Amino acid sequence: MSRKILNMNTYRNRIADALLERKLAGKSAVLLEGPKWCGKTTTAEQHAKSIIYMDDPEHIEQNLTRANISPKSLLAGENPRLIDEWQIAPKLWDAIRFEADHRDNLGQFILTGSATPVDNTEIQHSGTGRFGWLRMRTMSLFESGESNGGVSFRNIFNDNESAIFVENELKLDDIAYLVCRGGWPKAVDLPKEIALDQAFDYCDALTNRDISKVDETNRNPERVKRLMRSLARNQGTQASYDTILADMKANDSASLDTNTIASYIAALKKLFVVEDAISWNPNLRSKTAIRTSDTRYYTDPSIATAILGIGPSDLMNDLETLGLLFETLCIRDLRSYADANLGNIYHYRDASGLECDAVMHLRNGSYGLIEIKLGGERLIEEGAKNLKSLSKKIDTTKMNAPSFLMIVTAVGDFAFRRDDGIFIVPIGCLRD
Repeated sequence: MSRKILNMNTYRNRIADALLERKLAGKSAVLLEGPKWCGKTTTAEQHAKSIIYMDDPEHIEQNLTRANISPKSLLAGENPRLIDEWQIAPKLWDAIRFEADHRDNLGQFILTGSATPVDNTEIQHSGTGRFGWLRMRTMSLFESGESNGGVSFRNIFNDNESAIFVENELKLDDIAYLVCRGGWPKAVDLPKEIALDQAFDYCDALTNRDISKVDETNRNPERVKRLMRSLARNQGTQASYDTILADMKANDSASLDTNTIASYIAALKKLFVVEDAISWNPNLRSKTAIRTSDTRYYTDPSIATAILGIGPSDLMNDLETLGLLFETLCIRDLRSYADANLGNIYHYRDASGLECDAVMHLRNGSYGLIEIKLGGERLIEEGAKNLKSLSKKIDTTKMNAPSFLMIVTAVGDFAFRRDDGIFIVPIGCLRD
């Protein structure tokens, strides 16, 4: 695998940079959220003209005191002013909202946070109209330089990619490594073995400390690991709390119930570790019932491999698991590319068993149907059959026809468009 050597200070999280600029142009304050280590502070620093780090160990007690008795004093500074890890002092939210109202200017504040506040009762106002929300993710393969970016979703939606033929450089062992390394900015330019450590370190910090600190609830680290392993084994499924409970009970003699499972998963969502895909509900020609359960995904595939204690060689010896976690990698990248095009990623499954791994639906009503496969003629044909079946079910008298049908693969020599119009695109060729 050859990778472009990039200046990460200017290139990292390019998608988030553009979206943050857009949000600042239309809102008084922007809340930049996402998992720890995904580069929120670094990204926000590039746009800020003054900064206060709320969790600076040398000043944290002083900052908390000021937040309680004089929150306005923490907001003084050139705009945009970055309030890093704002959630440790929730009273700042209303102070920022009040300042935004009275200054009546756009682009005043950037807030970053790796978790939702423990005590939301200190927040009196939702911030509607003053705040913009922006979810930041770990890096896509295009942002980290592994994808050559030869196929653009923006061009496809604008019908500028009717004929493509782009060479793919990534092989299956490259994909296995990238699944395990993840999109953590600090890992991208490290030697491979050291880069692989980063997700393990992330999971250690998460299970030993962060999961309990997020809502001040003491949780057993070993039980958290068992829950996370169950989620790792159920990536891309609609596994219920009961399913996860049964999976955990096989290795947990203590009493467990679905309320406990729900509590743990809620905590993981507060930490932006888990981001499920919600169901897509199109207008159909038939009365087929659509399954509305969310589909379970980690925000980065390396969380799953680290919590399972496996590496690239393990995935190469277990293609079923590699396929499962390759889907998580693709969903991560597709979410970033959808964000850049002002869209969202959904999942489709109906009562007949027909599924579509990802639906990229834009704000303007355009959408594309996407299947995710490791590669190979049999799997690609299976994906093509699903895409065609779903597209035929859509009632185009009530909604637009899909802008494109695509199969995203792990391997393949080229990205191209078939005679039937379906795009076959290796993940190493995609960009926003």
